[in-house]
Amino acid sequence: MNLLEVVAPVPAEGLFAYAWLLIAIPAVSAAVLLVVGKAGDAWGHLLGTLAPLASFAIGVILFVQLLGREESARAVGVPLYDWISIGGWSISAGLLVDQLSILFVLLIAGVGGLIHIYSIGYMAHDERRRRFFGFMNLFVASMLLLVLADNYLVLFVGWEGVGLASYLLIGFWQNKPVAAVAGNKAFVVNRVGDLGMSIAIMLMLAAFGSSAFVDVNAGAAQMPLAMATAMGLLLLLGACAKSAQVPLQSWLLDAMEGPTPVSALIHAATMVTAGVYLVARSFEVFAQSQAAATAVVVVGTVTLLAGAWIGCAKDDIKRVLAGSTMSQIGYMMLAVGIGPAGYAFAIFHLLTHGFFKANMFLGAGSVMHGMDDEVNMRRYGALARAMPITFVTFAAGYLAIIGFPFFAGFYSKDHIIEAGFERGALIGVLAMIGAGVTAFYMTRLMLMTFLGRKRWSPGVHPHESPVVMTIPLIVLGILSLGGGLLLNDWIGGWLDPAFGVAASEAHATGLLQVTPVAVVTLLLVAAGVAIAFVVFGPRKEIPLTAPQTRSPFTLAGRRDLYGDAFNEAVFMRPGQQLTDGLTLLEDDGIDAGVNGTGSVIAAISGQIRRLQNGFVRSYALTMVIGAVAVGAVIALGRLG
Repeated sequence: MNLLEVVAPVPAEGLFAYAWLLIAIPAVSAAVLLVVGKAGDAWGHLLGTLAPLASFAIGVILFVQLLGREESARAVGVPLYDWISIGGWSISAGLLVDQLSILFVLLIAGVGGLIHIYSIGYMAHDERRRRFFGFMNLFVASMLLLVLADNYLVLFVGWEGVGLASYLLIGFWQNKPVAAVAGNKAFVVNRVGDLGMSIAIMLMLAAFGSSAFVDVNAGAAQMPLAMATAMGLLLLLGACAKSAQVPLQSWLLDAMEGPTPVSALIHAATMVTAGVYLVARSFEVFAQSQAAATAVVVVGTVTLLAGAWIGCAKDDIKRVLAGSTMSQIGYMMLAVGIGPAGYAFAIFHLLTHGFFKANMFLGAGSVMHGMDDEVNMRRYGALARAMPITFVTFAAGYLAIIGFPFFAGFYSKDHIIEAGFERGALIGVLAMIGAGVTAFYMTRLMLMTFLGRKRWSPGVHPHESPVVMTIPLIVLGILSLGGGLLLNDWIGGWLDPAFGVAASEAHATGLLQVTPVAVVTLLLVAAGVAIAFVVFGPRKEIPLTAPQTRSPFTLAGRRDLYGDAFNEAVFMRPGQQLTDGLTLLEDDGIDAGVNGTGSVIAAISGQIRRLQNGFVRSYALTMVIGAVAVGAVIALGRLG
């Protein structure tokens, strides 16, 4: 496919001039909730929930407006103010409402709004519920700024806001040491990615004198290959941190220590999708460097397998879902690395994943709510009857993620696998294997949680969640079922112009054809389901504690593929040793020199001070000695 010259956005007019309200509403709500104090405890959760819903309503209106426009006028620039004006640089803060950003707005505000509704019930007994909703609003506002920005500098402000909000929410229950450590870990790992982003933006300013998307994408073709490769790899580093891709994935599993609605928001609508958005928005940079694009494909492929591996070994229901998020985001990264043929498929899967992953995380929270916060699936079993709504809606998400025909993931993920084969047989085969493994560990989760025999702890009485929690589950369950079919026929033609693909060459995703790849993929999924039934079927006895094993495969999965051990050995320990060495240099070198000089001067001063004893006879003797010395010098001078 040929890439067009990038067309500048048309000026905002009418309702588009108020697009800034999308960000302002949740941002102002967050400010109110965080400064109003305890006076807002009675109504803070209601204000916090209305904010993303209001943004969603505005987003729907703008989306309808874009649908009614000509294709060439669907990218709308919304200038806000001149931000930086120094020397030859003039950088403005502005928004870009186009085919790509508006879909993210609907996902972030729509799914985010459902998660806020669910949180009213989930956090009902938390004494800091108002503050929680304030942080959640900050998260939504930051993510909306990230996807609506018209240049990388403004995007970076939202990028950092998302990092701050995730730190505050992952460690929200900071009275638990593991939660506080998890928040710190997410913050530190993401700073590594931020370094890559910062340097990439510096390169853009040096090369183009601008960080605006339209300027960068328009000027990318004139970049030297080395600069395009460096810029692409630096952007990928930032994307790996935000989207928990190998090798910067270690924070994601520990992030499960935060409240479950936070996990749903991070995994479905906000943080982990930011990296995919960044690479997709930077399409022309990666088009100029085959090495950078290949790196994206490799990272995505490795991560989709690594996440599936981890998902097979975990007994914590939220950590199984976290591993699946790594894997599914890996599919999206694989797709955007393929190039124009994969961009629409990546965003398609990102949207459907938002539906079924939010559904399953909130479903996991519903299970925990009914099981006294138990997360160990070995302590579940037979919950289908006790929690029928949770079971049915979760089952819809399960069927979507494994790619069961006509559920959401069936369309989006299988398109990516087909595109993977176009890139290379190895990539396609690995993507298919990932689909089979996904079917295995997600079936394992379903069997251990909802079917089989009761393995509940004494005193636990499972029950269905309140209506305020089940309504979002029902909505997301419906989207998990029909979201793929709803988006499938038009999303390719809608998105391709945003990536510079000619209208005459824009591809529609279309209904999946019965191809050998589709058939083999479905057979692998069926095999994964069958193996899970053989090992964890309803009549199987599930031990209450995980059996001891010497299997390196299982051990590696339980220990998150030794990611923490690697980081400790390669980065943390050498960093500590370097710090200890610098401390020694400072203490025994610099400080010793400074303090030694002071000690010498103090010693000399102490000796001189003894001469000032206050006795007149001592001063007279000193004067006599001085006079004799002066006379002797004069006499010797004359003799000489």
